[in-house]
Amino acid sequence: MRFRPLFVSSIALALLPLAGPAYADEPTPAPTPGVTQAPPVQQQPEPLPEQAPPAEETPAPETSQAPQEPKAPEEKIEEGLGVDGGTERAIVELTDAGAHATVATLAASESVDVVLQPQNQSYMVVEGTAEELAKLAEDPRVSSIHRDRLYSPAEVAPNLSLIGADQVHQSGRIGSGQAVVIIDTGIDVDHPWFQGRILAQACFSATEDAGVRSLCPNGQNQQLDGDAAAATTPACLSGSVNMCDHGSHVAGIAAGTGGVAPGAGIVAVQVFSRIDDEDLCGEPACLLAYESSLRQALDYVANLTLDRPIAAVNLSLGGWLYDTNCDTVEEGAVFKEKIDALLAKNIATVVAAGNEYYAGVAHPACVSTAVAVGANDNDDHIADFSNRGPLLDLFAPGVDVVSAVPDDATIAYSGTSMSTPHVTGALALMREAYPDRPMTELIEALKSSGRPYTYEVDGAQVTTPRLDLAAALTGASPQPPISQSPAPEPPPGPLEPNPTDGSGPTPEPDQPSDPDPQPSTPPSPVPLPTVTVTVTVTATASPSPTAAKAAAVCTRGTAAKKLDAKEWAVEVHRSSGKLTDATLTCYLKLISKSSKVFSELTKASSLGKAYRVLKAKSGSSKAKLDSALLTAWLNWAHGTNGTKALTAAEKVRMKSKPSAKALKKATQSILKTVK
Repeated sequence: MRFRPLFVSSIALALLPLAGPAYADEPTPAPTPGVTQAPPVQQQPEPLPEQAPPAEETPAPETSQAPQEPKAPEEKIEEGLGVDGGTERAIVELTDAGAHATVATLAASESVDVVLQPQNQSYMVVEGTAEELAKLAEDPRVSSIHRDRLYSPAEVAPNLSLIGADQVHQSGRIGSGQAVVIIDTGIDVDHPWFQGRILAQACFSATEDAGVRSLCPNGQNQQLDGDAAAATTPACLSGSVNMCDHGSHVAGIAAGTGGVAPGAGIVAVQVFSRIDDEDLCGEPACLLAYESSLRQALDYVANLTLDRPIAAVNLSLGGWLYDTNCDTVEEGAVFKEKIDALLAKNIATVVAAGNEYYAGVAHPACVSTAVAVGANDNDDHIADFSNRGPLLDLFAPGVDVVSAVPDDATIAYSGTSMSTPHVTGALALMREAYPDRPMTELIEALKSSGRPYTYEVDGAQVTTPRLDLAAALTGASPQPPISQSPAPEPPPGPLEPNPTDGSGPTPEPDQPSDPDPQPSTPPSPVPLPTVTVTVTVTATASPSPTAAKAAAVCTRGTAAKKLDAKEWAVEVHRSSGKLTDATLTCYLKLISKSSKVFSELTKASSLGKAYRVLKAKSGSSKAKLDSALLTAWLNWAHGTNGTKALTAAEKVRMKSKPSAKALKKATQSILKTVK
């Protein structure tokens, strides 16, 4: 039996239509956080090799350079030092570390105050006037004198400041002695943000179908040795674009040099496969994850032995949408068992809620024992794309978050994929502070100390805390509740990054459809492209005037206007309706995440196939039900009606041999919802 696939929440496939990655030409230097990182456990700096004295028969080569003349006293002093009068704090560089005492004595005789004398170092710090420093410069043991310069702290990223991570770092908590697991698209193993802290790597990359390629460096379905999760393999590249950059970005937020827990170790697990199918992807290639790969990854983590505890597993990905917990449904039960097994080992599973502007969450965030994370912006508002509602555990920053990507660069992404690693890193900090407390208590502590967001969902008031590490770990007072009313509107006109891909249907509106376009038996499930994405928009290097524009997040519409099958067929047909192909493609992708019929059974993932399904006026009972179902799902994506009736009808459709009577009854039930 084939495992049902899950789909990534914010991957590089969204960047394909952009004119190359913004970081391709000039990588951005990695920012340095305002903390001193503790060295990884059991990773000591390598001692310098002892230098053997030169052999007698090999004398040192003579230099042709003449010895340098000693500098004149005035040449030793930095230009402008003390010209404004008064005393200056200055660093006095010495020719010999043993000259401290004599130079200090000389300085005292000249009324120069010695304020710092680091032992075994060839410098000291003094305060004196320009005349006093000039006199000190006459000593031959002084090689130069310059200002003791001031450096402002490295600017704290707004996302870290908002959740108080900067305060926690200043208190000495950086996640030392802890580990986090990033199950994603791999990692840039030699990125400066991760140096010396990647503890283990693995790859599970299914290739059961034609046109599906492994992303494991060895080209196999599994790799557990070497740089198994490397995100720079040839299969990751589509032209000049690295499709595997999402995992590095997520890892950087959780535990990179500029992340929430910059002292934590990282376990990187690659679970995606490359799909070379333009009909399926909407572009030449995309990355998708099979459920089987995810299950292998979770089992790998459960059995992994490290020299430090794992605080949390990060899943910045998602599948079908749920407005209630999914513990008892088939796909939910499988993951709940694995999430519970990890939790029994004091390992949290932190999952992205999804970016569909939905009153619910994407699977597996719907599992009750997972930590479901939504996105807020840096102004303390719920992000306009974020899922929300009572199933969420926490909000965390997810708008314009800068983090690592391959080629030693950094870039800004948005999405609940970015929010989730904030919580993953936070749990590493919590476990560092409270190593003997159960993980369930640490999760509850984060929730109880968070800043309450109050908002309305389906007529009921909901309160969800926003991550606040300062309150959880530094003793800072909890922040007061903040109202999120009126609720943010999703971006107008849901867009996919490639609005001109020519994916419209081929038949004309008046062409008859196939009498029964459905297969007699359900085909094996295939992975579907997902749209719980928001994409890279801004490189941290100075962007050029032609830098790629932000691609809007694909969300449900807000028109709340119901259309019938005929009207939707007009919309779906190329250029014949008011909605753009990009919006309609977005709707189909949202439907694929919520429906178990579309497109897993019908393969109606393109506008052309959707058109044929909608036009099924005659033919089999299944075809008629599919037309009614797709009509109702399109209305849902457009912002109308619920999904309970649709779910019930889909159960009938998914039976191996449904009766004609049952199909007809289900069709009639669905048609009532579109009136």
